[in-house]
Amino acid sequence: MCENHDDKSINRRQALKGGAIAATAAAVATGMAATGVSAADNPYADPANPALPPSDMTLDLRRAALVVTDPQVDFLSPDGVTWGVVGQSVTEHNTVANIEALFTAAKAAEITVAVSPHYYYPTDHGWKFEGALEKLMHMIGMFDRPGALNLEGFENSGADWMPQYKQYINDGKTIVTSPHKMYGNETNDLTLQLRKRGVDQVILSGMSANLCTESHMRELLEQGFEVAVVKDATAAAVLPEGDGYLAALTNFRYMANAVWTTDEAVQKISEAS
Repeated sequence: MCENHDDKSINRRQALKGGAIAATAAAVATGMAATGVSAADNPYADPANPALPPSDMTLDLRRAALVVTDPQVDFLSPDGVTWGVVGQSVTEHNTVANIEALFTAAKAAEITVAVSPHYYYPTDHGWKFEGALEKLMHMIGMFDRPGALNLEGFENSGADWMPQYKQYINDGKTIVTSPHKMYGNETNDLTLQLRKRGVDQVILSGMSANLCTESHMRELLEQGFEVAVVKDATAAAVLPEGDGYLAALTNFRYMANAVWTTDEAVQKISEAS
């Protein structure tokens, strides 16, 4: 049974990388052209005349942490199963390099660093009902592992860390939380781990902007954390159903205590050190 499941996952992964997701991305591009949307319009630019009050968040490294959601191959690499729909956004925002810049700055400042990963085990494929994205992720074998206590085939798989992040995550100091199964950290131990370290300020980055990253922002805010989202250290899928990054960016601006670029976040960490 396990061997058949692995074969099916590999076949799904190859099929999606080979055409289905790429076709969807092409359809999105065609739709944008038909509506007159161009790169020059830059729908992600900050508003010229913002209506909301500016941030007054002051970073205090004694109680701050960098939190990175899903820094994994399936989201951030051309080898990942979602690249056909997230690749353009990841590339446009320089997301992979920006996340690494945050890791580097956080480690240099010796602040708490936590990674909140997404894993699915065989038992998770027995769920009786799912939302649209859950169905898709299960169908394509995204973040699949053979078991909670089994790392067989993990190295360089879609569930693995991006190679350039391993030196930061595997240093014996970074918190790797239990996996979140949906989108937010309500279902893992991130809040506990941060509270136990006296953290109440979070610099938030990772994937995917309108899913796990935004859900983590919402739950952390609800739990009384001060949250700064690093807007170019995340990215999202663009589908006929909508632009995930634009949806998230709107909510980041509405709800986060601060919305920074990577350069701003790195500078603030350096100045506070």
